[in-house]
Amino acid sequence: MGKCAATLLVALLCTTFAWGQLPSGNVFFGYSYTHTNLIPGQSTGLNGWNGSIEGQFLPLLGLVADLSGHYGSQGATINGVSGTADISEYNFLFGPELSFKVWHIRPFVHALIGGGHIGASLSGASTSSGSFADALGGGVDYRFAHILGWRFQLEALQTRFFSNSQTNARFSTGIVVHF
Repeated sequence: MGKCAATLLVALLCTTFAWGQLPSGNVFFGYSYTHTNLIPGQSTGLNGWNGSIEGQFLPLLGLVADLSGHYGSQGATINGVSGTADISEYNFLFGPELSFKVWHIRPFVHALIGGGHIGASLSGASTSSGSFADALGGGVDYRFAHILGWRFQLEALQTRFFSNSQTNARFSTGIVVHF
């Protein structure tokens, strides 16, 4: 009986110490809005989603993977066909994030790099472009429950679709789960 209790106690302590070694972080998913310049000189608003996961390995520093998709339409001419084109834009970004906690609020800033892809289709005609992308920005998480919070995030998203550089604001908001 004594050996069994001692073994159970050692296992419990080891499990507790092992759990404490797991990195902290968060998972975010929500609504996102951005502009795009598919046609130089014209801008259109795109609605969509944004999701990210962060692993925080040091007290103030984490690593973020950010994915987003935005959709809308714009007047365009594609391969000689004119009309309203359906547009979809996707961005895949990664990079460091600095953050700290004050009461229920966690402000953060990040610098992300990666890739983007945009496509437009109109009456069977389509075109697309891929490019390097980067985002500089940040936001704030407001924790309203033990692990749940709400995020407000704003970035300058830069892409280079169709050999033209675009720098657009991207706003995202939604639920964040902290672990």
